Formats: sequence, structure tokens, C-alpha cells
Amino acid sequence: MKERIGVQSQNPALFPDLNVRETVNFFRCLYKKSVPTSQIIDLASLQESRDVLFRNLSGGQQQRLSVALAFVNDPEIIFLDEPTTGLDPQARRAMWEVIETSRRGGKTVLLTTHYMEEAQRLCDRIAIMDYGQIIALAGPQQLIESNIRESAIQFKMKEYPGDQILASLPDVSRVIKEGDDVVVYTNNIPSVISGLLDLASKRSTELSELSVRQATLEDVFLKLTGKRIRD
Repeated sequence: MKERIGVQSQNPALFPDLNVRETVNFFRCLYKKSVPTSQIIDLASLQESRDVLFRNLSGGQQQRLSVALAFVNDPEIIFLDEPTTGLDPQARRAMWEVIETSRRGGKTVLLTTHYMEEAQRLCDRIAIMDYGQIIALAGPQQLIESNIRESAIQFKMKEYPGDQILASLPDVSRVIKEGDDVVVYTNNIPSVISGLLDLASKRSTELSELSVRQATLEDVFLKLTGKRIRD
């Protein structure tokens, strides 16, 4: 079974005094079948750091190497535990391409992540977990459509009037505030925006960064768990 699976743990725990090339070669020796060393180094985008010791790599480079090693035996099933944590946006999207290519190649990828955009883009099925229990399981769009049918209006308000006052506005179905960001949900966008502008005018307060968007997986997560995603 171990010949057929690949695993990447959340925290890389590799030999600090082996360089990148030596690390890949070591892992290749553990399997009867393996991918060429150069291919794994390319997958990690570490061509220029192939002779750098693991302990001298940056955190993002260590993470990329750790993820790439999960592919060293060309596995059928790949387990990735928060593979893009600590990566910059460019490296994260490059890793998404690697995962999507693996899926198109017929491999099964089991992924844990706190990034809802990542889950929505990469996953065919998503399980939302809360306190160790699966509380929802479906495809990304099905999760959104079955839990939130409204649009979201997001904004900042200089002097926040409180959830109850915002919830009492016509056509507002729900209010969530996290830090300075406020999100109200509605099926009648013009009515709610008009109500918000009127409220801000009456209270002589300022509305800023107002935007309208469709519901996302993060909205579903908030609704089902009652809190933002925590690391």
C-alpha cells in the first residue's frame, strides 16, 4: 500500500544536513518505482537551490520540497496536509497547478486546507469539519447553493450601530461582523444598499469599501460553524 500512496505532512521534518538533491534521492530509494530527481526538483521549483542544505532553505522552499516529495513514487493516491501554508501567492497558485495536473492525470488527492478559495477551486467534494466532526459534505457549488441563496454585501462602518439595528433593515436576512468588516446577506441588493446609505446618513457615519458579491465557501463555513477559519 505504501508504494501506491504519497503523503505530505503539515510541518516538514526532513534531514537538515542533506541538500535538496540528496533529499530527493533518499526518498526515491524508499520505493521500487520513482520519478526522476530532476522532475521532483522542478515540481518544487528549486532548480537553483538543488545543492542548498535543507536547513538553509526558506520556510516556503522547505514547504515546496515537502509537497513535491509526496509525488516522488508517482502515487495513485496523494494525501496533502495544508500544502500551501506559508507559500506566497505566486507559489500557492503554482502548487494549485501541480494538484490540478495530478487530478487530470487520474490521481486521487485528499487535501486539508484552511483556504476556502483553494478548496473551491481544487476539490470535487468538500467536507467541512468542526471540532473533529464532519458537519457538511458535498460538492463546492452544492454546498453554497444548499446553504446560502442570498448575495453578500460587505463594507466597513466607522461607527458600528450593532447587529440588531442592521438586521432590522428591510430585506436583511443575516449579519456577520468580524473585526472592521461587516457582511449582510440579502435577496434584494438595491433595498439593502439604500437602507445602509440612509442609516449612515442619519447617524452621520461613514460607509467604506462597500462591495457586492455572490456567496462563497467561506460564507458557508461561517454559517455552519459560527466563526471564521482558525489556523
